[in-house]
Amino acid sequence: MHDLREALLANLWFPMSDVSDPPNLRRGWTTGTCATAATRAAYQALLTGEFPDPVAVLLPGGTRPAFSLAMQESGDGFARAGIVKDAGDDPDVTHGALIIATVRLGAPGRGIQFRAGDGVGTVTRPGLPLPPGEPAINPVPREMMRTAIAEVAAACGGAGDVVVEISVPGGARIAERTLNGRLGIVGGISILGTSGIVVPYSCAAWIHSIYRGIDVARAMGLQHVAGSTGNTSEQAVQKLHGLHEVALIDMGDFVGGMLKYLRRNPVARISIAGGMGKMTKLGQGMLDLHSKRGEVDRDWLAQLASAADGTAELADSIRAANTAKDAFEIADRAGIRLGGRVVEAAWITAAHVLRDCDIELETVIFDRDGQLLAQTPFRRVC
Repeated sequence: MHDLREALLANLWFPMSDVSDPPNLRRGWTTGTCATAATRAAYQALLTGEFPDPVAVLLPGGTRPAFSLAMQESGDGFARAGIVKDAGDDPDVTHGALIIATVRLGAPGRGIQFRAGDGVGTVTRPGLPLPPGEPAINPVPREMMRTAIAEVAAACGGAGDVVVEISVPGGARIAERTLNGRLGIVGGISILGTSGIVVPYSCAAWIHSIYRGIDVARAMGLQHVAGSTGNTSEQAVQKLHGLHEVALIDMGDFVGGMLKYLRRNPVARISIAGGMGKMTKLGQGMLDLHSKRGEVDRDWLAQLASAADGTAELADSIRAANTAKDAFEIADRAGIRLGGRVVEAAWITAAHVLRDCDIELETVIFDRDGQLLAQTPFRRVC
């Protein structure tokens, strides 16, 4: 395995920092940007009686896009506006959601108070950017709304003391398709965004959820987390170790992103669990396991089989296999436990990312039914 280790360390693939915007894909807007636009329109209507339509807002990067209102309403002491979220060509679960801001005047000197309306979650666990009890409106969207309110107050003679309630009809149902429940955000979605812009297939929201999942696990004092490539491996590794649900990190294809964050924010133990194909890619040295980043290398698997005393005929059969699963089964029929070699190679890849950390690491492969195929022991990476 020494030669394998040297080869892997010379060829580790760190593609995430080099990813540029995919061509010909339309950008969209975050829920935070939509909430800010709705808030600005509602506050201006509260002060002047007129809704600006379209309404422009300042993004963190300095640009000022404008948005058409999807709804507007005013009454005794309040104004309400709504923006339909357009996520562009990104497969965002909140695409098409109506983001509504209801603005009321607040007590003098109280500044801006944020409230979670229907469909917006409330934080219940520590470790997130907001303390328990706060509405799940993240810091950057809050700052964007503060800027918008200050601009309107300056232009229209307001004091800027307001209560802002953000709601998303159907948000509770949308949240079921996110990791909010596991993170301890109950009642609806989070209002998110750091740049205000959704870059198609940037997967920024997924990476964000990985980071926040680790933060919550650490804040709850959990010393063992498990990153999994999918639901089957997640359920299997939870059963294998009896883990709390908060310890389960849905890393998907982003094992590199998870490990780099854990290197800066360590826990005592890490399990990396996945199926045959994804874990083979990790063993090859890949840290982004998406099919667009690379394929299972059957030549590599054939070399592993040969190193385990497999025949030349076996190696040829593995090279001709359709999938990693087929390759594993071909090797098994020949008495070669390919999974053991793959998890060791995967451990080397992951350990290199965590180098110099006092962390115990294991890698695990499960089949499609959640049955354990191969597992390394926990070993320190430093």
